Amino acid sequence: MKKRQLGQELEVSAIGLGCMGMSYSYGTPKDRDEMIGLLRSAVDLGVTFFDTAEMYGPFTNEELVGEGLAPVRDQVVIATKFGFRIVDGKQAGLDSRPEHIREVADASLKRLNTDRIDLFYQHRVDPEIPIEEVAGAVKELIREGKVRHFGLSEAGVQTIRKAHEVQAVTALQSEFSIWWREPEEEILPVLEDLGIGFVPFSPLGRGFLTGKIDASTPFVAGDFRNSLPRFTSEARAANQALVDLLARLGAEKGATPAQLALAWILARKPWIAPIPGTTSLPRLRENLAAAEIELSPADLDEIDAAASQIAIEGARYPEQMQRTVNR
Repeated sequence: MKKRQLGQELEVSAIGLGCMGMSYSYGTPKDRDEMIGLLRSAVDLGVTFFDTAEMYGPFTNEELVGEGLAPVRDQVVIATKFGFRIVDGKQAGLDSRPEHIREVADASLKRLNTDRIDLFYQHRVDPEIPIEEVAGAVKELIREGKVRHFGLSEAGVQTIRKAHEVQAVTALQSEFSIWWREPEEEILPVLEDLGIGFVPFSPLGRGFLTGKIDASTPFVAGDFRNSLPRFTSEARAANQALVDLLARLGAEKGATPAQLALAWILARKPWIAPIPGTTSLPRLRENLAAAEIELSPADLDEIDAAASQIAIEGARYPEQMQRTVNR
């Protein structure tokens, strides 16, 4: 697996593994032993970058990742997140008070069965707490050796700049894919200017860009996609044109739609490392093979020109959720 650098010194596999879906957000959690096996298979296949959060479960995903990666802890980079208040196993608002950040760090270290968090993201910007205080709290944890690198998730331009002045931001994590390109407008130029890495989550459009989902695909109860405007049957029918484009252009490269979607992201900048999630070993192998696909500037121009002719239907999030991003 090829490697990429985030920030000044964090080296990760070009494609990481988002672990959320193993425990959270897509219906019934997957079998624990099978997911531990998948985590270890990912390491065998060259993945060194694993993403989790206290909110995934809550808590159970960190425990799963900690157990799965314990035998290879020194060979991998584990990213986790703080920033939510969790009451009785449910999200109960945001909380990035410095004392809470410290509490989360200590609890995450125990669940992950490790002595340091490689990359500690603020999961969502808390408008009640100045970002300078958040960055300062993580800076203290870095001084103490509990955290190695500071990250932000779904933060806006001014927040990124203010945080970076207090404690160098190693990576920003936000949604980015060929069907959600908003970060290109303002975020990516700022990251390049400041030397901050970018970690796209949902690089396969929560599964839609794989070509395995269409307008008639049912989602089980508890699947997060049931609440997303972009995943109504009508929106999926309209957006099928983008998947058809990926399938057509991918076939010319001997690639699946998912592989072309990932290769497109990797070709944007050398400091971008996407973290597609999966609970399937064949899908994991398929995703990782995208790192070997080389797209030329002419290829990118062709993809972008064709994609620009397709109007994407449906909002990314419901209005209430959308207000929590790009702060």
